[in-house]
Amino acid sequence: MKRFELIAIVSFLAFAHPAGARPAPWYKWQGADGDTVCAQTSPGPGWVRLEVTYVDPRCMRRDIRAAGNAKAKSRK
Repeated sequence: MKRFELIAIVSFLAFAHPAGARPAPWYKWQGADGDTVCAQTSPGPGWVRLEVTYVDPRCMRRDIRAAGNAKAKSRK
């Protein structure tokens, strides 16, 4: 039984790896009347997503990693 447990633990550790997932970005959305809201998905029809991404639900801190990725894509 000890040998089976050892094999199970070793195989689990060999195939386990960090997921590396990040939370979804937040965006400012602007309505037709000029109002803005902060949301991860569109509030509904008629709302336009502004290009800057944020890392908090109040849209206070910009996501500098996403900005760097956008610059890298534009250079290609």
